[in-house]
Amino acid sequence: MDQPAPPQTLQITLDEKTAQGEYVNFANIIHSPSEFVIDLGRIMPGRTDVKVYSRVIMTPLHAKQFLQALAQNISLFEQKFGEIRMESAPQYTVDEPSN
Repeated sequence: MDQPAPPQTLQITLDEKTAQGEYVNFANIIHSPSEFVIDLGRIMPGRTDVKVYSRVIMTPLHAKQFLQALAQNISLFEQKFGEIRMESAPQYTVDEPSN
């Protein structure tokens, strides 16, 4: 019988600028049949413009895997620190429809 391959260990590297991170409080997601495009930016109180700091493009499979990983991490966070409440979060609309 074939033995299953051991899981691979990934080594994640970050340059100094990337390691500093960028605070974002806004995300806009558009998609086509072949990709998801996620723009991450910052909106300031009293302003209607958003500065985009990063655009992430991924396949539908990777987008779904990202969703599952994020859901798992939010669940772990809430188990440790309590529920993240959404009722006071402002809702915004964007005039750019998904493809």
